[in-house]
Amino acid sequence: MQTSPMRTCSLHFLHAFPLSPLSLSDPSFTIYTQIFNTNISNKLRFKINLVHTQKFTPNSDFAVTKLSKMIEIPLSLEHIAPLFLFLSLVLPLIFFFFSSSRNDNKEAAPTKQPVTIPKSYPLIGSYLALKRIGNRRIQWLSDVVQISPAATFTFRRPLGRLQVFTGNPATVEHILKTRFSNYQKGYSFINTLSDFLGTGIFNADGNTWKFQRQVASHEFNTKSLRKFVEHVVDAELSDHLLPIMASAAQQDQTLDFQDILQRFAFDNICKIAFGFDAEYLASSGERSKFAVAYEEATEISSKRFRELFPFVWKVKRALNIGSEKRLRIAVKEVHEFAKNIVREKKRELKEKESLESVDMLSRFLSSGHSDEDFVTDIVISFILAGKDTTSAALTWFFWLLSKNPRVEKEIVKEIMEKSEAPVYDEVKHMLYTHAALCESMRLYPPVPMDTKEAVEDDVLPDGTVVKKGTLVTYHVYAMGRLESIWGEDWAEFKPERWLEKLESGKWKFVAKDSFTYPVFQAGPRMCLGKDMAFMQMQSVVAGILRRFAVVPTVAEGVEPNFISFLSSQMEGGFPVKIIERETSN
Repeated sequence: MQTSPMRTCSLHFLHAFPLSPLSLSDPSFTIYTQIFNTNISNKLRFKINLVHTQKFTPNSDFAVTKLSKMIEIPLSLEHIAPLFLFLSLVLPLIFFFFSSSRNDNKEAAPTKQPVTIPKSYPLIGSYLALKRIGNRRIQWLSDVVQISPAATFTFRRPLGRLQVFTGNPATVEHILKTRFSNYQKGYSFINTLSDFLGTGIFNADGNTWKFQRQVASHEFNTKSLRKFVEHVVDAELSDHLLPIMASAAQQDQTLDFQDILQRFAFDNICKIAFGFDAEYLASSGERSKFAVAYEEATEISSKRFRELFPFVWKVKRALNIGSEKRLRIAVKEVHEFAKNIVREKKRELKEKESLESVDMLSRFLSSGHSDEDFVTDIVISFILAGKDTTSAALTWFFWLLSKNPRVEKEIVKEIMEKSEAPVYDEVKHMLYTHAALCESMRLYPPVPMDTKEAVEDDVLPDGTVVKKGTLVTYHVYAMGRLESIWGEDWAEFKPERWLEKLESGKWKFVAKDSFTYPVFQAGPRMCLGKDMAFMQMQSVVAGILRRFAVVPTVAEGVEPNFISFLSSQMEGGFPVKIIERETSN
């Protein structure tokens, strides 16, 4: 991600891309450009004067034409010379990083070494340290946060750009609440994801964000939550998810449970938010074109943030080559899918004077904002929210249960005390299950990091100076591992840390404040779907664990790798066997 430009030099691909400027916005480049332009301009003036005295005669058309051409060539060189200077400085670096990046996903996990604050070098900052750790960026940054004073450190990005990483709850409250107006998504973030997410709620600031949040908030009241649990989730469970698991158990089949949960969550969000039954979980084992395109768009868009120089992906996009060409194709497929949902809903609203149930998409279309592209962006953002985050949380939850049979036994005991098809009120009061889900997301948050951009200069509570345009990232994954917050046993999967035993013998849930546990963000951007997500996850856990045990097929001692592309994933999927639970238990 880039900082906001202090000064922009726009270079156009003339003729081929006359309307596609490529911005080289770093202050260092501006300095190089100024020096180079000064020298070139002096030389050009000397050459032009020399040509004028030696070649030009007043009545010679030939001389005038020749003079014009000779002046035109060096003047053209003056405009493109800064680009050549820039490329001469960075091309060797770009070549090096391009050649090494091909093996990013093939790197073995590095041997455990003492964690230190990364060293910084001219031009490239601390990029070498980040590059060296491969696809364990989240874990490495988390380790650095944990050893840093006040759980905060400043990472030096290429070309002198700065990014502050923090796990300090006071700092999180400062940027998400106290100085909310000063810490926005920002130009760099929005620009990087705009091809994929457009102006959807997760890629918007200001009035655009406020409007979408206001309309969407109507979907998360108690009535909607009850309907979601008792109709949408229960139907998907009984009609699709549980039969698939029963079949796998009978046939001793291995399932990619991460993929299954993503399909399930996708069908859920489509039904509750758009009134549309995607029937993705019920489809054949093959993944749909949309699913493949969606995952590719998510991954490539996320990897833009990792480029040594953002200039690189912008050039690739302008030339429509490599990963940017694949992204363009994937985004087109995703947008067509979302547009079809919007068009179908428009047709439905036109044909029926009143709908039996008003979903979120209907509210947006009825609010006067019927622009197809705008509403399509909204659909894509809510698919991201509903499909990827809850499925990620459940994937890691079932992994942790497989390693902690004591906790699984407690959850199953709580489930068996409820009716066979628990209703809304029963699901709501599954306190031990709720605590176990909170504990799972402490260790494996669906969104492990979130970044804001400073609108103006500021000073954080720990004294860290933040200049305008600096990126400030609160590291949720790191915060779940801080001994100062969770104690010496922070590495233990322990739902009881969220509970208090009453004299009656029943549990009382004890929540952490949202700045200490910002899994669902905090402040004005607090996740609207928090309660809906918990209700969905608790219903799924109750439905599955009543009948089945989920057993990972990975070799003993092998830990899956935690990665993230906008939201977290288990790298390589989550292969499991499904075992029928004996009713006597």
